[in-house]
Amino acid sequence: MTLTITRTGRRRAHSTPPARWRSRKVQGWLYTAPTALIVGVLFIAPLALVVWMSLNRWPLLGQATFNAPANYLKIADNPLFVDAVVFTLKYTAITTVLLSAVALGLALLVQDRRPGIGFFRTAFFLPGAVGFAAAGLLFYGMLNNDFGPIDPMLQALGVTSEPVKWIGTPNMALFSTITLVLWRFAGFNMLILLTGLQAIPTEVYEAARSDGANRRQIFTKITLPLLRPTLALMLILSVTGSLLAFDQFFVFTNGGPDNSTVSMVMVVYRDAFFRFDLGGAAALSVVLLVALVGLNTLMMRRLR
Repeated sequence: MTLTITRTGRRRAHSTPPARWRSRKVQGWLYTAPTALIVGVLFIAPLALVVWMSLNRWPLLGQATFNAPANYLKIADNPLFVDAVVFTLKYTAITTVLLSAVALGLALLVQDRRPGIGFFRTAFFLPGAVGFAAAGLLFYGMLNNDFGPIDPMLQALGVTSEPVKWIGTPNMALFSTITLVLWRFAGFNMLILLTGLQAIPTEVYEAARSDGANRRQIFTKITLPLLRPTLALMLILSVTGSLLAFDQFFVFTNGGPDNSTVSMVMVVYRDAFFRFDLGGAAALSVVLLVALVGLNTLMMRRLR
């Protein structure tokens, strides 16, 4: 506290800048404390525990023993994980390309305000409100060769002469799973891209049309460049979700046939709850996390 003498001779007390700065700093800490607590309890602490588990032989029952770096060294000797990495990367590449194309097409289709456009926006987005496990069970029931309605419908229309093995072969199982993912997430990604499209000023399009630009030029020279930040967000979400894919394979295909649709997260799950090797599963999780962080960092730098 300091005293200042005014021209009238009166004394006026006021807080010094350091005191005000300390008060604002305390307020800032108070505002961020709830979020910091939630992040610490639900993210930092579990992450630290997983890293510590990966450095130990950690059975489901029994005493943990330090064995670093044995859990990391044996990852390369796990043939199922190596095959899962190849399959997950293949699934991620196909799903990301198709999902981006379908979502962008839907967003462009419902971009302009027209009578009834709200119905189509809602209809495209509705599958995103269905839980992923429920969607997997729904597709399993529809495509099942014993009681599913899809095969009888196709045979009645003359499209096929016999039931299709939707999840009976590796290629068909991958195709069916990608179809499930497209149905489930295309509307959600459409909503993300639609937000980016509506943020583009209409004056830019009007100026381009007045200069004689056609639709292809407007799309390639204006829409795509100005949509780049939104596309980057969608791609990061799509790639991360595909690399961490679990529900669709666990519920829909159960990793079959012959472990042809086993994802990396399914390997972690099997090591933890079938082989009861929590230390090895934690090591796989840490490797997957590091790969995800590195890939997302690379994508953000390339799309910046």
